Amino acid sequence: MFNRIANSWDLIKASARVLQADKELMVFPIISAIGTLLVSAVFILPIFFSNFLDSVFMGGSEVLGLVVLFVFYIVEYTVIFFANTALVAAAMKRLNGGDPTLADGFRAASQRIGPILGYALISATVGMILRMFSSRNNTFGRIIVGLIGLAWNVATFLVVPVLAVENIGPIEAVKRSVELLRRTWGEQIAGNIGMNLIFGLISFGIILLAVPAAYLAIAVFESGWLVAGLVVVVILLMLAIGLVSTTLNGIFTAAVYQYATTGQVSGFFDETLVANTFRSQPRKSFFGTPAGY
Repeated sequence: MFNRIANSWDLIKASARVLQADKELMVFPIISAIGTLLVSAVFILPIFFSNFLDSVFMGGSEVLGLVVLFVFYIVEYTVIFFANTALVAAAMKRLNGGDPTLADGFRAASQRIGPILGYALISATVGMILRMFSSRNNTFGRIIVGLIGLAWNVATFLVVPVLAVENIGPIEAVKRSVELLRRTWGEQIAGNIGMNLIFGLISFGIILLAVPAAYLAIAVFESGWLVAGLVVVVILLMLAIGLVSTTLNGIFTAAVYQYATTGQVSGFFDETLVANTFRSQPRKSFFGTPAGY
């Protein structure tokens, strides 16, 4: 476990070197977050301030409710995938020795808007199917649905860089992602999980420090304003951690795609580090049978 954490920390440092060279890459996750908030507001606020919620979900019109939710998924995924594609495209340019700008990332994503919309439609469909099965099954059924969702996330891990670089459609991009992961299979996407674990531990550490600090603010200083200020600081730190984590994950995804397609990686990443994270394994399907179907 400690070796895995150390390996993940090296991946974070390598991704951070790319981010240090192009700090503007963090703009893409910011735009994604703002976009998803706006989409949520457009869909949720009218429902909240009207009788639509009661009439749709409590008045028997379940189909209409599912249609609204499906459209919400499509729009939300489109915003997220567009920003992620822009981020990965810019990161790929840096990994290939270029000097990317925000315009480069947005241009690449705009040129791939058709496949991005198609992939958003596919993801929304999968999400709706999993949601419906999860809400109608027992605990064991929910576990199975969760495992299927995990398998889908693993299979589509490299879809965004494929969309950013290769001139293919969304279905082909999913197939291509599976092909690349078979070629450079990692132990449950070790780098991604490891980075999330480390940032999770950092967040947990901040909360552990904030709780006694809040207690002191109340018990010693008897200041509600001090507690409110502490809460604001913790929220801002959490947002900053999420922003950096998302950006580094996008950079790492771009590096893995580069390694999977070329067998090499840029000078920002140690080639052995990425190779060990995504070790070459015999080509097998998710169920352990030989690939080639």
